[in-house]
Amino acid sequence: MDETQNELVLNFFRALADIERLKMAGLLSLAPRSAQELAELLKIKLPRVVNHLSMLVHFGLVKQEGTNYLLDGDAVQAMARQALAGSRPSVKAEDLEGPEYDRKVLAAYLNPDGSLKSFPMQQKKLQAVLRHILPVFQPGVRYAEKQVNELLKKFNPDFASLRRYLVDEGMLARAEGQYWRVD
Repeated sequence: MDETQNELVLNFFRALADIERLKMAGLLSLAPRSAQELAELLKIKLPRVVNHLSMLVHFGLVKQEGTNYLLDGDAVQAMARQALAGSRPSVKAEDLEGPEYDRKVLAAYLNPDGSLKSFPMQQKKLQAVLRHILPVFQPGVRYAEKQVNELLKKFNPDFASLRRYLVDEGMLARAEGQYWRVD
């Protein structure tokens, strides 16, 4: 993630990191409300509500219309997407390299963020998925099992199965707790 994206992520979570602001956002998602209404519903003092609302408005999560405030659902959704966009690369089927068969398989089994929807049951399809994953391992580099797990986690929470499939298919070798790419 670049510096701008890091700041966006921090600001998004700062804005919603307070339980009172989170409750306000929840109430404002249901209906527009005045600061006074929020103070009464949440049983907190009006100046405190105004302070929280100004922060939510500043970060673009809440809009003010006259004396009422309302949650900007589109802005919240957009900020959440932007905040989390750098966590995984976006993958499109047409951007993938390899034979046409691999492209079709990957289009069927990959989420837009590059993670696996599920493991293919057919060996040929599984091999296509594994060929896509294999480049995260550098040739000639030995990896501890913990490092392998960390690299595979971004593709699927069941990294142990992925690791086993890569070894079983002869794409990774292992000995004495070390793994390496077989080319």
